[in-house]
Amino acid sequence: MWRLARSASSKLRRARWLSTSIPGPCIVHKRGADILHDPWFNKDTGFPLTERDRLGLRGLLPPRVISFEQQYNRFMESYRSLEKHTQGEPEGVVSLAKWRILNRLHDRNETLYYRVLMDNIKDFAPIIYTPTVGLVCQNYSGLFRRPRGMYFSAKDKGEMMSMIYNWPADQVDMIVITDGSRILGLGDLGVQGIGIPIGKLDMYVAAAGINPQRILPVMLDVGTNNQKLLEDRLYLGLRQPRLEGDEYLSIIDEFMEAVFSRWPKAIVQFEDFQFKWAFETLHRYRKRFCMFNDDIQGTAGVALAGLLGAVRAQGRPLTDFANQKIVVVGAGSAGLGVLETALQAVSRLAGPAADNHFFLLDKNGLITKERRDIDPAAAPFAKAPGEIEGLGLKEGANLIEVVKKVKPHVLLGLSGVGGIFNEEVLKAMQASNSIKPAVFAMSNPTMNAECTAAEAFKHAGEEIVFASGSPFENVELVNGKVGHVNQANNMYLFPGIGLGTLLSGAHFISDGMLQAAAECLASYMTDEEIQQGILYPSIDSIRDITAEVGAAVVQAAVDEDLAEGRGDVGPKELALMSKEETVEYVKRNMWYPIYSPLVHEN
Repeated sequence: MWRLARSASSKLRRARWLSTSIPGPCIVHKRGADILHDPWFNKDTGFPLTERDRLGLRGLLPPRVISFEQQYNRFMESYRSLEKHTQGEPEGVVSLAKWRILNRLHDRNETLYYRVLMDNIKDFAPIIYTPTVGLVCQNYSGLFRRPRGMYFSAKDKGEMMSMIYNWPADQVDMIVITDGSRILGLGDLGVQGIGIPIGKLDMYVAAAGINPQRILPVMLDVGTNNQKLLEDRLYLGLRQPRLEGDEYLSIIDEFMEAVFSRWPKAIVQFEDFQFKWAFETLHRYRKRFCMFNDDIQGTAGVALAGLLGAVRAQGRPLTDFANQKIVVVGAGSAGLGVLETALQAVSRLAGPAADNHFFLLDKNGLITKERRDIDPAAAPFAKAPGEIEGLGLKEGANLIEVVKKVKPHVLLGLSGVGGIFNEEVLKAMQASNSIKPAVFAMSNPTMNAECTAAEAFKHAGEEIVFASGSPFENVELVNGKVGHVNQANNMYLFPGIGLGTLLSGAHFISDGMLQAAAECLASYMTDEEIQQGILYPSIDSIRDITAEVGAAVVQAAVDEDLAEGRGDVGPKELALMSKEETVEYVKRNMWYPIYSPLVHEN
């Protein structure tokens, strides 16, 4: 159902409907109703008469043949009608209604679904991805109609090596896995967390052009500690407490061995694992398998791009990043991932001897070396008493005290605590040492954001730079000015990291490849845009962004001698490509949805 696109430019989207080029045929091993029930191949009323004859479909469909463009327009009319008739309804009700109409199309006709998604990514990303995906996960057992992806549970121990062959695709390029233990900022949602891998992989298809026949969402069900779910009669997961310790790790070990036994060139993205397992699994597998953790590494890359943009917004050179005072609220996997990546950037930009000016807070306040039972992952960022005495701070200092005394250039939240950047905290940012203080409220979903955009511009001042994890509308300021909202969302990076790694043929994802992705995103915006407070590009450009990020990842893999190439393009060919040629190579390998002629073969 797919052909390789020569260009993914939005300028060509409408022209594709008028193209006279004929896509190559697709071999299928089904006929009749089986074709209509398979969303990979189903064209609904779009099957031409000759195809209906050779596939045994004549009489199984209404006689009129509807073109792809007509089907597209018909769906969009239905969607706009839904929007019109749900005006005034609660936001959650409207969001779920929109998700349902898109999900029904996804269940029926994947080609049309992904075309609709790609062409309307700005409108639909918040529905199939954050923030609506959080609401979907909370209600997934009740919303469930058709299985998607694979489910591996604690009851399947010893069977996974054979189970993996139950998946019908011969080749899988991209896998997203969760154990449902920390879904966004919503906590343990058990098996209902499958909505996250599904949404992430939809973004891989839309943004990176990964063939949807080569993606696999995976739910690893090791139980749940959410008592409400355990008592819910509709809950579809294991009704037992979560496995812990070696029992837990043995399940993931078996899964990873099974996956790479069948698909040795696949990439696995870990998503929404609770803190203790996020770092453990990353360190356990990153040198053995081609994998990464998006919460730690993807979030860190997007945040770093924004932090570097904030330096540019001050009119300072990037080397001044080492002098930026950054207060990070949230010592979970995402917050620590941001700090670790920022520390690497300081070392690279200002030398390994450069001091950092990072302040880390958790629910107990400022983390210092005097903290008892400090988590090993947080220890490198704990302040020594001598470093903060001059500021009048001590172990456990609260957020408002830290902001008032540190006067940070950047206040960054990954706490999952909605509203923690209250009026007092935001007003304290007015005393920042920066001419353009940055407030990053990066927690998802929207209700967990540390503050809203309107609150930030109202209380911290109109000169701030603002970024958030979930979408907010731009804010109208005085004198007709606009307070720009930057959605610091991982969608800007993870599709390019996955696609670039896939095309490079690298067997693992290095820090250098991740740094290259972040720096590529940071440099994407012009100086003029940065001065306006725009740190990230419009999501409408997501395919172009992904191509640039993917090319940067490929080139980094080449520079580190990790690239082994893919298909007919080997490491020598990759090494000879210029930056522009690498970007074009990435674009040529993005798949684009269009109906292909179907040919039956027994």
